[in-house]
Amino acid sequence: MSSRFATLRTALQACYPAGEASAIARWVLTEGFGISQTDIYMGKDIQFSQDDEQKFENILQRLRNYEPVQYVLGHAWFCGRRFGVAPGVLIPRPETEELIELILQDYPTPPHRVLDIGTGSGCIPITLSAHWRTSHVEGWDISPEALVIAQRNNEAHATQVRFALHDILSPAPLSCEEGFDLVVSNPPYIKQSERTRMERNVLDWEPELALFVPDDDPLLFYRTIVRRASDGLLNPGGSLYFEINREHGAATAALLEEAGFTHVQLLKDLSGNERFVKGKKRK
Repeated sequence: MSSRFATLRTALQACYPAGEASAIARWVLTEGFGISQTDIYMGKDIQFSQDDEQKFENILQRLRNYEPVQYVLGHAWFCGRRFGVAPGVLIPRPETEELIELILQDYPTPPHRVLDIGTGSGCIPITLSAHWRTSHVEGWDISPEALVIAQRNNEAHATQVRFALHDILSPAPLSCEEGFDLVVSNPPYIKQSERTRMERNVLDWEPELALFVPDDDPLLFYRTIVRRASDGLLNPGGSLYFEINREHGAATAALLEEAGFTHVQLLKDLSGNERFVKGKKRK
């Protein structure tokens, strides 16, 4: 192994499990400095310029402070595409990639109008728009900072997603011209009491606005979105997709059933956790 890799891995083992430390070290060298994995494994002596040396030390210092490597490098990969990320947006997760796969399997023909609520980096609507070039796709968020990042990603991927500032919890009527045929959301769903089980790289750096809900109302966003969907946000016959807290799968599915949705399903992710709920609005 290269000495640079060994230096990074050893330093990061004070903050992360050995396997994760190795993965982060490999990611930094390949993504941050363009060093091939072959050179890393072959132990090639990697010579840095003075600027790269300073960059290396800066990255190491930030990682030691538990800053996620995606924020340090400024990007994350999602469904094979590179998305700019910063502390103002949630880092895309592999489980959300599974949600995309589920939606695309269900829709061999693109829906006309698509909405992502709580869009963050824009990874969900941009990925869908890249697959469905004829669809009108929107992404809503309460954070102006997130929308700036999402729009940059939109431009980088040459997609035509329309981003807008909306607070889905606001009692005010939503200003949209017409309903949507598909609504998807990965809203905040972590209870405040779950903080003690979270890693520092998430708790200290990722936006609380995108993570947490009150302990006494863990389904706050799901209930509100279902109500909005029932009130006209979702067109008759349209589909609603959620990524969920695995501890509240049955309760989330029940929200859709109680609202009269049909074909309601609670689905597991690849790790075997209840992670997604979907349903159709009656025609």
